[in-house]
Amino acid sequence: MFSYCSDPSQLEGLVWMSCYLTSGTHLLFYASFGTVFLLLALTAPAALALGYAGALASRSQIAPLRWFGKTYTSMVRGIPDILFFLFVPIALDQGLEWVRHQFLCDSGTPVRQGNDFVVCPAAKLPLNNAAEWVHNTYNLTLAIIAFAVVFGAFAANVLYGAMQAVPRAQLETAEAYGMTPRQVMRRILVPQMWIYALPGLSNLWMILIKATPLLFILGIEDVVYWARELGGAKTSAFSYPHPDWRLYYFLALLVFYLLMTAISERVLARVTRRLSRGQATLGGEALRREAAA
Repeated sequence: MFSYCSDPSQLEGLVWMSCYLTSGTHLLFYASFGTVFLLLALTAPAALALGYAGALASRSQIAPLRWFGKTYTSMVRGIPDILFFLFVPIALDQGLEWVRHQFLCDSGTPVRQGNDFVVCPAAKLPLNNAAEWVHNTYNLTLAIIAFAVVFGAFAANVLYGAMQAVPRAQLETAEAYGMTPRQVMRRILVPQMWIYALPGLSNLWMILIKATPLLFILGIEDVVYWARELGGAKTSAFSYPHPDWRLYYFLALLVFYLLMTAISERVLARVTRRLSRGQATLGGEALRREAAA
């Protein structure tokens, strides 16, 4: 970044460190933190939407829909997360390429050739001549889908339990006043279920934060990838030789994730306090006693 950084071998002390920390590879390392935030920002609402749909499906009066909802939540929750993180991107990638192969390639060419999955160049995703940012965006999109599918199943279980926790008497009262099932759902059930769902969703958010380093195993250059590459004594990614500093890089990541969880706990505590007002829960009772004191 600085003009005096052209020859690292001639630098020492703080000047060397200033060049070291502002090199191109370090800028990529800093940008990889944005990848983590982007994953969280996109995965959380996607997982919540899938969870809400799964919870509604599990409560459905239509048997096939109810079976699908319960199967989705039970199957994903019963299989190790890392298997889904590896399976979903591969399955989606090959599924999309297979569909493209049927329309863009010679239909007589088999996709399965022995143990290999082979499609014509026109069916590849992304195309071989696509820009690097297209490849990175495609891989990150598959990763977000995988994360959303996994955490959506856990969210579905949490939301289903929260819906069951809403007092049945309130729902029956709304029905007695002439509300339709859809109105009861929209005006009574959904607004009140969040206070019961928040503890479970808070735990899911913390687990999602801790799961972001799994991007590394999906081939995405995330914070863990760059910490390993830059912290090593000498790698192909770096032109500044130094001792093995991986301990310090991973310590920095440890502090980063601790700060994220600490901030999340404070925000979630405020949200919980706000949602507890006026509710017939332990938190709501505590707030009423606090206001009366």
